[in-house]
Amino acid sequence: MHHLPQVEAAFGRQTLALLRQLDAACINADELEAACAEVFDAHPDAPIYTSFPGLGSLSGARILAEIGDDRARFECAGSLKAYAGSAPVTRASGKSCVVLSRKVKNQRLAAVGYIWAFSSLTKSPGARAHYDRRRKAGDRPTAAQRNLFNRFMGMLYFCLQHREPYDESKAFPSQLSAEVLAQAA
Repeated sequence: MHHLPQVEAAFGRQTLALLRQLDAACINADELEAACAEVFDAHPDAPIYTSFPGLGSLSGARILAEIGDDRARFECAGSLKAYAGSAPVTRASGKSCVVLSRKVKNQRLAAVGYIWAFSSLTKSPGARAHYDRRRKAGDRPTAAQRNLFNRFMGMLYFCLQHREPYDESKAFPSQLSAEVLAQAA
């Protein structure tokens, strides 16, 4: 089944035009990525953000853009976690108590948080152990990721307030000491 030669030629030209548009969009995306990474890497807090496992220049720039660089913006780690949507909401009335995920949150920060938590699983043994422990406790994968993101947001708040880079031994001390004891035995 073929079309008339003129129609096939028109389809061919249309396809070439679409490919040129796609090439231009890819070049623009690459240039934007390079410019974003360059500006982010020049920020004084960039080494703190990129010290976290699974957090690179682009995801770090997104988190910095969403929370800002004003250290006094969030009163405590809990307020940052609530803003990010990683902190759970507990509804209690009488004998019933329900823990739910937050619906009102910064959607862009929450989206990059799931990516951050997922990518940290292969880069941090402590994060992997924390995620696996949450899964064994009955959490679904997204709930375990949200819990890990919640923990990372608390660590990020601490690191930004004290101007310290991420330290795996401080972040997940019990998991690492258990692994060291298991390897020593």
